[in-house]
Amino acid sequence: MPAPKCCFDRILPRDLLRPRTMMAGPGGRMRAINPKGKSWMNGSTLQVRFMGGTASQQAKAREQAAWWSDVCNLKFDFNNAPQADIRITFDDNDGAWSTVGTDARSVPFNQATMNLGFLDGGTVAHEFGHAIGLAHEHSSPAGGIQWNEAAVLKALAGPPNFWDAETTRHNVFFKYSADQINGTAFDAESIMLYAFPAEWTTNGVATHANDVLSSMDKEFVAGAKMYPKSNPGLPGATALTVGAPRLQANIGQAGEEDLFRFRADTEGVYVIDTRGQTDVYLKLFGPHSATALIDEDDDSGYGLNPRISTPLLAGDYFVQVRHYDRTAGTGKYTIGVVKR
Repeated sequence: MPAPKCCFDRILPRDLLRPRTMMAGPGGRMRAINPKGKSWMNGSTLQVRFMGGTASQQAKAREQAAWWSDVCNLKFDFNNAPQADIRITFDDNDGAWSTVGTDARSVPFNQATMNLGFLDGGTVAHEFGHAIGLAHEHSSPAGGIQWNEAAVLKALAGPPNFWDAETTRHNVFFKYSADQINGTAFDAESIMLYAFPAEWTTNGVATHANDVLSSMDKEFVAGAKMYPKSNPGLPGATALTVGAPRLQANIGQAGEEDLFRFRADTEGVYVIDTRGQTDVYLKLFGPHSATALIDEDDDSGYGLNPRISTPLLAGDYFVQVRHYDRTAGTGKYTIGVVKR
């Protein structure tokens, strides 16, 4: 029996090198997993460009992308812009894959961030799940999958995938550590889960193909840790003034996001940072774009606070502050921007 067609996600080298100590995740409801720091700003409109494909293939992509935008606070604009956030090829010799969330902004604009080499079932929705920041469900440390590594390596080396051992280890055996992801227990119904036979595990566990979003997929992407419609998103971004006294802000729940915007009147080096006991993750977008990622940081500032120092052109910029969901908990913090 041939192996099932499998997707592979493009994880940046810096993430593969991060420590992945295995630990039990927190208890809770089943849901998809989101690697921390990969989410776009809530309320964003992501531009999409087709780099090939037939009218039928492109229609399938639009249809299944809408499965996500229908349930969360993100939109897709299939405008074929040269500097689109998501760029799609349909090379049937290159399988199905996507970069994860804002990692797409690290890919040159003349290269694809997603390939749809096959369109079986919910493949497109699976790849757009990666594109909005979701990882493979079997990469959850809570999955407890006991792989028969020799059997998996042999199966995926043959048709229709023809993966080498490194590709298989990266896409099947790789596990995030509990503190690298937002998410809890394993969701066997997630569209982000591979379908694999019992022969691939040492305990006889198998999964079936999930061709539609699970109820937990929908709940998670619309929740506080990703793209809640209850949050005003970009229109509600709080104004920051360069050089003004620091603003007081507050994270009210785990995974919450605060949005800010500021104007750089002149070219120069600007420093954006937070201070306080609340552990947050910082991203900077612009100029004049809520999806063009400039820089991101976790703990370069004081304590668990992020700090970004970078040269900027004159223009308008957006700042995303996300709760990192560590034991530091929620609460107050301050944020400021100065020009050096």
